[in-house]
Amino acid sequence: KMICKLEALLLISVPILNVFTFTLKSSVHHANRIRNSGVYMTVAKKSDYVVTLLPGDGIGPEIIAATLPSLNAVANKHGFKFTFREADIGGIALDKFNDPFPENTYELCKTSDSVLLASIGGYKWDSNPRHLRPETGLLAMRKKMGLFANLRPAKVIPQLMDASSLKKEVIEGVDIMVVRELTGGIYFGTPKGIETDPVTGVRKGFSTGVYTDIEIERIAKVALDTAAKRKGKLCSVDKANVLDVSQLWREVVIKTAAEYKPSVELSHMYIDNCAMQLIRYPKQFDTIVCGNMFGDILSDEASMLVGSLGMLPSASLGDPSGPGVFEPCHGSAPDIAGQDKANPLAQILSAAMMLRYDLSQPEAADDLEAAVEVVLDKGLRTGDIMQPGCTQVGCKQMGIEVEKAVMGLK
Repeated sequence: KMICKLEALLLISVPILNVFTFTLKSSVHHANRIRNSGVYMTVAKKSDYVVTLLPGDGIGPEIIAATLPSLNAVANKHGFKFTFREADIGGIALDKFNDPFPENTYELCKTSDSVLLASIGGYKWDSNPRHLRPETGLLAMRKKMGLFANLRPAKVIPQLMDASSLKKEVIEGVDIMVVRELTGGIYFGTPKGIETDPVTGVRKGFSTGVYTDIEIERIAKVALDTAAKRKGKLCSVDKANVLDVSQLWREVVIKTAAEYKPSVELSHMYIDNCAMQLIRYPKQFDTIVCGNMFGDILSDEASMLVGSLGMLPSASLGDPSGPGVFEPCHGSAPDIAGQDKANPLAQILSAAMMLRYDLSQPEAADDLEAAVEVVLDKGLRTGDIMQPGCTQVGCKQMGIEVEKAVMGLK
């Protein structure tokens, strides 16, 4: 085995927090993928990368378009290039193919070095049956591509501290990583559906929250590995006082964490208490691990510590034989789609995570993150993070400014 160490920074202006170790295997797939702890993967550094773009719906096409100039600029600066391939997912795929995750999109994704996703969904498809909803395509992509771990960093950016609805003394210094299990739990469990009693006519909806010990153990290991390379604190979130599935979750996490003593301090918190504590005293948290639905809720809540969902990137990783998927945490914002009001910075920072986690280009990732910081230092803001004394710009202009900042870096 050959060991390759890659310094993995988690968000802009973050000093070297983590050093992940990747193990190269002789039987890796076409892009020579490297794996670590069953989740972090990367292709060997090369001169040309194939990236599939999934603009999706709403503001998705706008933020992808705003990201590509800075991504190409940083590639040119570091001596490599991209071959971009575009495919459909979500609502637009439904309109074209009557399938929210068409087979041709899956084929392009799985044969790429990485995937950059924007956003899916919109009012147009809200009344569709479940199998014809944009969100079903997102779930299908995660399942088919084996993306069981979602990493969502929430680090307060000094330039945007006043954009948060919380007091400065509450959020200053906050740096949290939410590790969310992505392919199990109530979003995927069966049986599920809506039934009508033939006698009474009463309708009943039901979903099933299911986790196996194997699914819990693998996400626990990802979270424990992450915590060990941060501050050594992991909080596992569940509802073990009520839910049987959470009782199993806690048992397996405790058993798995025993292998990490004393480097990781494990604690447990009920989901309702955690939701409150994130607002009351967020600095108590370092790394949080939770199931699919709880992670969906908590990671969005954590975004408001930063000031806006428009600033948060994420990485969905798992099966080392295929690419990861990198996307902003926010939704498709159909109410502002096509108006040049979207904030592209989370998409750009997601591209930086792609460079770091999937493409073996940590220096390029550093530059892309630094360029975002330069733009914020200049006082440029989109509407969602606008502050007194700053200059408001649109989505397209923000992308241009980041591109200029990349080219201006030494």
